[in-house]
Amino acid sequence: MLERIIEPREYLPDDRKRFNNAALKAMIIPLLIEQLLQMVVGLADTMMVSYAGEAVVAGVGLDTMVYTIFIYLFTAISAGGSVVVSQYIGSKEKDNADLSASQIFFIGGALSLLCMVMMLFFGSSLLQTMYPKAEADTLEACKIYMWIVAWSFPANAVYNAGAAVFRAMGQTRVTMWVSFVANLVNVVGNAIGIFVLKAGAAGVAWPTTISWYVAAVIMTSLCIETKASDDLLKKIKAMSNPRISIKIRDSLRLDTPMAGRILGVAIPNSIENTLFQAAKVVLGMLTATFGTSQIAANTTGQTFWSLAACMGMSMGTVFITVVGQCVGAGDYEAAKWNIKKLTRLSLLLALIWNVIVMALTPILLTLYNLSDETKRLILIIVAIHNLFSALVQPFSGPLSSGLRAAGDVKFTMWASIFATVVCRTALSFILALWMGMGVIGIALAMVLDWCIKAALDIWRFRSGKWRDRKII
Repeated sequence: MLERIIEPREYLPDDRKRFNNAALKAMIIPLLIEQLLQMVVGLADTMMVSYAGEAVVAGVGLDTMVYTIFIYLFTAISAGGSVVVSQYIGSKEKDNADLSASQIFFIGGALSLLCMVMMLFFGSSLLQTMYPKAEADTLEACKIYMWIVAWSFPANAVYNAGAAVFRAMGQTRVTMWVSFVANLVNVVGNAIGIFVLKAGAAGVAWPTTISWYVAAVIMTSLCIETKASDDLLKKIKAMSNPRISIKIRDSLRLDTPMAGRILGVAIPNSIENTLFQAAKVVLGMLTATFGTSQIAANTTGQTFWSLAACMGMSMGTVFITVVGQCVGAGDYEAAKWNIKKLTRLSLLLALIWNVIVMALTPILLTLYNLSDETKRLILIIVAIHNLFSALVQPFSGPLSSGLRAAGDVKFTMWASIFATVVCRTALSFILALWMGMGVIGIALAMVLDWCIKAALDIWRFRSGKWRDRKII
């Protein structure tokens, strides 16, 4: 029955489908668990940080805006690499797949070292310039946290590089288990740093840095083809054929043509993500003018929004793997067929998932010490978000990842900039400020951004112009 619902009517032989339903299930479930795990750990971290004092909470919160930009940069490199590796797997060019995997490590490592050095030397001055009115203890906590987590940049980039390789193979169980170990280290470390050592901002920052290095070491070891790594992959049922691996020699040198292919996808994606984060900062400043109740509603609502978005984020990775391999094989009909199937599957899963999140929202709100007015606003904005997250976001998010996997990266970048940076920002000011709708206007502007982006992505897919872009 599921096949009749999600599979297109056009006939496609089984050997050209790349991934059957069982294989898709094996990819999607670990990705969703990983997303949920990160959310739960994030909530636990937030709770524990609150015991370190308001200055530490405020300092870490201010750092997040800066830190997130670097995270987006490293994930953009890994996403670009994942597309290239996927296409080489599809074209059955294992040597080039191994080389491209190695180059993700080189590019991410080199860029992260540069970012680390920059923040170690100039981070304090940057934070002082960004937050001149912050209280002295808050700014001090901010500087301590940033100086320590800056050391984690190379580990973060290396972990993401390894995650890109395994996701390109469709082996998402690997990233799930490595993420579980790293998050466990982080939570235990935070508990020790805050409750035992009472180290303040440093007690929060060092566990984060250490956990990233644990993740990076494990992921790198698994990416190097050895008997030990093969045995471990077999134990967790994550061995792939072909087994894409990195070569240490190739990870320590620049291969200009291959790096160019990776950066050809990564740079537009990085620009898109950076401008999106900048728009969020601007909208955060706008929200700060609405009053305590609306600020609290928007802040808390984002937690539920993130929970609802888990399914779309998971499906985006699936699109990259499946479509990338089809395009690498030169089978654009199979790519088209799989895009249709995965879009229908995304809609079905998003609908089920968002209904569950919406049903849980009133129950979870009882755990928050908020006013009735704030809770009422939260229910309204979560309802708006979840309705469109179920019906529209699969076209504006996962489908966009499918186009990117086919190499249509410039279109997805410009479409995202127009819809998110221009339309969403403008509509937020019009609805929230000029029309006086407050955070409800912010929520409406966000979902209208999705509608615009979805319309552009659907038009692009149906036009067939995404087939004209070459990466490998």
